[in-house]
Order: sequence, then C-alpha cells, then structure tokens
Amino acid sequence: MAKSSDNPRNDAETPAQETPAATAAGPAVPPQRQQIHIDDSKVVALYANFCRVMGTPEELILDFGLNPQPFGIPTEPIAVTQRIITNFFTAKRMLAALQMTIQRHEATFGVLETDVQKRVTRGAGA
Repeated sequence: MAKSSDNPRNDAETPAQETPAATAAGPAVPPQRQQIHIDDSKVVALYANFCRVMGTPEELILDFGLNPQPFGIPTEPIAVTQRIITNFFTAKRMLAALQMTIQRHEATFGVLETDVQKRVTRGAGA
C-alpha cells in the first residue's frame, strides 16, 4: 500500500506535509493535495460472493471465491481463487475505507440488508 495514513480516502490524494516555516510565517494556508499515481494496467478483476477470514498474530489472511450455491449449506466445495495476506495495520486502514464507502452508499441508496432471508421475505411482500 502506497500510503500509511489512518485517514482513508477514495480520491487517491493526500494533503502535503506542512513545514514549520510555513506555519510560523503567517495565516494558515490550506494544504496542497498530492496526487498518488497508480498503475492498474495489470489488474485482473474477479467476482467473489464468498470470503473466509483467517489469521496469525502477525497477519490477516482473506480468501475469496465463488459459491455456486449461495443458499443453505453448499454441497460442493467452494473454489477459492484469490488470497490476500496483509498485516493488521493495513487491514485496519482497509476496514476504515470500506466502512466509509458503505456509509456513503447507504446514504445514497438505503441500508444494505446482509441477512439473505430478510431480503427474500421483504422482496416477496413488495
């Protein structure tokens, strides 16, 4: 991960560092934003509807895959196709970024119901 700030941002920009001379010289000047350049030319996009979380005292392991049987207990094995191994500091920044993104989505489109049974029941009554 290119940045280590605890303030997650979706716009890939971070405020520039203020110098002591700049702050002592006079009124506060809004910090300039620095653009972080990202090369996504080798990105492979995959869909996952299954995630397994495991870990050690030092690392967090996230497995992603496709569950062909999303209702009930699957009768065939779930193929895990992607694994992300990260440290807990990066995982915490990722959690904050995901929380902020979900909050924005829910503010725009409404609350996301994660219980499938409630979504099916609500959809049948509508």
